[in-house]
Amino acid sequence: MSLVAFHTLGCKVNHYETEAIWQLFKQNGYERVEFEETADVYVINTCTVTNTGDKKSRQVIRRAIRKNPDAVICVTGCYAQTSPAEIMAIPGVDVVVGTQDRVKMLDYIEQYKKERQPINGVGNIMKNRVYEELDVPSFTDRTRASLKIQEGCNNFCTFCIIPWARGLMRSREPQEVIRQAQQLVDAGYKEIVLTGIHTGGYGEDMKDYNLAALLRDLEANVKGLKRLRISSIEASQLTDEVIDVIDRSNLVVRHLHIPLQSGSNTVLKRMRRKYTMEFFAERLELLKKALPDLAITSDVIVGFPGETEEEFMETYNFVKEHKFSELHVFPYSMRTGTPAARMKDQIDESVKNERVHRLIALSDQLAKEYASRFEDEVLEVIPEEPFKDDPDSGLYEGYTDNYLKVVFQAAEEMVGKLVKVKITKAGYPYCEGQFVRVMDEDAPASMVV
Repeated sequence: MSLVAFHTLGCKVNHYETEAIWQLFKQNGYERVEFEETADVYVINTCTVTNTGDKKSRQVIRRAIRKNPDAVICVTGCYAQTSPAEIMAIPGVDVVVGTQDRVKMLDYIEQYKKERQPINGVGNIMKNRVYEELDVPSFTDRTRASLKIQEGCNNFCTFCIIPWARGLMRSREPQEVIRQAQQLVDAGYKEIVLTGIHTGGYGEDMKDYNLAALLRDLEANVKGLKRLRISSIEASQLTDEVIDVIDRSNLVVRHLHIPLQSGSNTVLKRMRRKYTMEFFAERLELLKKALPDLAITSDVIVGFPGETEEEFMETYNFVKEHKFSELHVFPYSMRTGTPAARMKDQIDESVKNERVHRLIALSDQLAKEYASRFEDEVLEVIPEEPFKDDPDSGLYEGYTDNYLKVVFQAAEEMVGKLVKVKITKAGYPYCEGQFVRVMDEDAPASMVV
């Protein structure tokens, strides 16, 4: 029995793909072990979104080589796609596969075992126009399932390397998405998170089909699904039709992650983002009319080249005015190979950090305000795991449909089920709650209060 170990860096899509690659190994008789254990094959799924991502990826590769110098070291993912030669130059790396042709990985490993010659299996991603099917019938993590619906991005924002790592927009066939969604529900998942590199762009490369149609078809055809979450969607993709579908849907949750990146039109222009603040604000107003309790989370990059204090304050005030429920705030980090890295007026690190802190303080305040609206309400939660801060307390943590983290007394057998919980104390980073009852039809009678 051959042993394989995985290490995943980076985003949700990478984690999804690691699970898919594991399925390929499982079908070939491999057993999976932890990355810290001795394995016959190590697969490192890399990230390249920042220069730090590259560096971390190299560190993990070297760790695997030290762990078992006789193992086959296989490197895949975004950094492998953009810099295969850099990775091949690390002594001990045997197989490099980028962000396509993952299905060939096992053949490459067998070939390496026979010939003992390092293999570079990375092709030109920009020529690829077909979505690579990678199936994940279930996840190692048993509560939330991701479902990848598209690959690539056509946007070429000036700070971003991802189109070069992932190629151009390719959508997954709707019937494949529906088939896999049903498979995940049958495996016991109540919530599915639709994910991709540019998730909201789903269908842009198809004739007469789009994200709104996919959402409708999933709701109509997947039996037993309770929650559908969109991992991220650009403001420009929040069409009237998408907003209407979300408004009418019984499955799409009251939470959207809409990347803002900056609240200043001049900065957005330098970033080559495809919207203005006026347009973004208008979409938010429409969404809040349709779904008054909607949680809107976002990403913001602070200290983009040339960002003045005035431009930063435009972002700060926009966030404050539109009451985002939580932000992921990143200081701008130079990514070699992108136009922004070559721009003059790079901002001093101390200025960036000071702005990051101001925006995080605002985000914390807005998150508390949003959560306080739900104090004393009963919400549906899917318990995920014992409370990380105190694992022996009998407390469990999970998320409501509108993305509030709730901690409450629960039992192991409730994990992954839908339960009703009363919010007794609203707060951030989590709310405290009191278990009311289990919702699921398939729950044991002892659990249904």
